[in-house]
Amino acid sequence: MLNYSTCSDQELTDLLKSGDRHAFTELYNRYWKLIYAHVYKMLRDEDDAKDIVQEVFGNLWIKASSIKSNINISGLMYTSARNRVFDLIEKNKVRFDYLGELAEFLSDTDSMQIETIDEKRIIEILEREIQNLPPKMRAIFELSRKENLSHREIASKLNISEQTVKKQVHNALKVIKPKLNDAGISIAILIMMR
Repeated sequence: MLNYSTCSDQELTDLLKSGDRHAFTELYNRYWKLIYAHVYKMLRDEDDAKDIVQEVFGNLWIKASSIKSNINISGLMYTSARNRVFDLIEKNKVRFDYLGELAEFLSDTDSMQIETIDEKRIIEILEREIQNLPPKMRAIFELSRKENLSHREIASKLNISEQTVKKQVHNALKVIKPKLNDAGISIAILIMMR
């Protein structure tokens, strides 16, 4: 049996291209800590860093057959991770710009006026935040909160694990709740939570 730990990156890449799971596992074991450290250094967020590393390796496996010959596999993974970090930063920048404007509006409004914001307006604001979630997370969150499906039902419908559903719903709440609280819309949390 082949000792994968003694193979070069290029040998592992060639094996990976042919669908060899052991080669993928060896590349994962060699590089996940390094890529995680690289991503964490840029983001300073453990959950986001883990998600990006998971995406990088998931795409590596999915697109293995289309990897070009003689490619530097570690360079490919680092570049992929860096690009995902930039994408995440850009998405967050757009969200934070919007939330900054919302917070500014609310800070210019006295507490009496804030209390008079009607439920329809709160739901509009909440819906906008939901629309800003990444597409997969948004779809899962909407199935959970709008269609009242259980994690098991969502997992079955989308052909993913219940753990993935649970994590995506948790992450969506983690993104939305603080932003609405920071904006002074605590009642929206009651609407959002079942």
